[in-house]
Amino acid sequence: MKYSGKMIQFNTSISRRDFIRKFLKGYFGLTFGAMLTGCHLRETQSAETFIAKAPDYGIDLASIIKAGLSELGASVQEIKGKRILLKPNLVEPHRGAGHINTNPLVLRGAIEAFKSFKAAEVIVAEGPGHYRDTHLVLEESKMIDVLWEDRIPFVDLNNDQWFATPNLGGTTKLQHLILPATLQKVDWIVSMPKMKTHHWAGVTLSMKNLFGVMPGMFYGWPKNVLHREGIEESIIDINTTVKPHFAIVDGIVGMEGDGPIMGTPKNAGVIVMGRNLLAVDATCCRIMGINPFRVGYIAGSEHKLGPIRENVIRQRGEKIESVRVHFELLEKIHAHRGLR
Repeated sequence: MKYSGKMIQFNTSISRRDFIRKFLKGYFGLTFGAMLTGCHLRETQSAETFIAKAPDYGIDLASIIKAGLSELGASVQEIKGKRILLKPNLVEPHRGAGHINTNPLVLRGAIEAFKSFKAAEVIVAEGPGHYRDTHLVLEESKMIDVLWEDRIPFVDLNNDQWFATPNLGGTTKLQHLILPATLQKVDWIVSMPKMKTHHWAGVTLSMKNLFGVMPGMFYGWPKNVLHREGIEESIIDINTTVKPHFAIVDGIVGMEGDGPIMGTPKNAGVIVMGRNLLAVDATCCRIMGINPFRVGYIAGSEHKLGPIRENVIRQRGEKIESVRVHFELLEKIHAHRGLR
């Protein structure tokens, strides 16, 4: 692997902390490509999602993710030579509270799957919204164990180099968005959220997970500028502008109730995947017993970012009915009211 023109030699003598610090400085070795490549969140009349049963984190998650990629038409020929960015959901460092963050074993499964499809490189990147100390978040979530053991570069998107680009969504008043330069250096951006209900947005899934690509050095903690502009409006603008390519949702153990931090674990036992993030999130809502048409930013994205009607989203793998498990909604939370 080349970074900044230098070959990085991984060896067991370097400490985990030194290893991760090396990559928290940023990932700048690849030359700038064209503006964000691909456009998988354009208006579309149909989409496909893949649902797999996954009762626990001890099963062969790499095989499940490889099966999903194949079912969704992502062949070795398509992925070979691509640079893949995996964007997990790392919110707060609470050791032992695994239902808050994307599970490291799901991340490892995705790393192994993309490598088996001959990806040229896989990196992990995130800009935690609540803590400035990204190393602490990696340690407490145990994500650093996967990065260290698999020798995977990590980019702290809160402090990455940046570029300004026009806001293609036009839903907020922001004329431009500031984005991490790393997004210009990869071929695929893969959102890997945890399946959760959300205090302000109703649900947080693959589209909301992209809040984490917005640099904290510009948007604050917890991305205060975007909260001021409107969370739901910002979700639409970010997804329209960034144009992510794929989603892998960790629904093995999700969170219900007062998410994304204060809720309780919910065993849903699923992995949900797809190329169109809006269709993936609509499918996740149905698995959670939630009507996607009643989630503001999902309903507001129909036609603009993809389909949400069930009859135009082809389900591969398991049927929704076979995995549906109602997530608890709290009447005291305004965003939860009427979501059924």
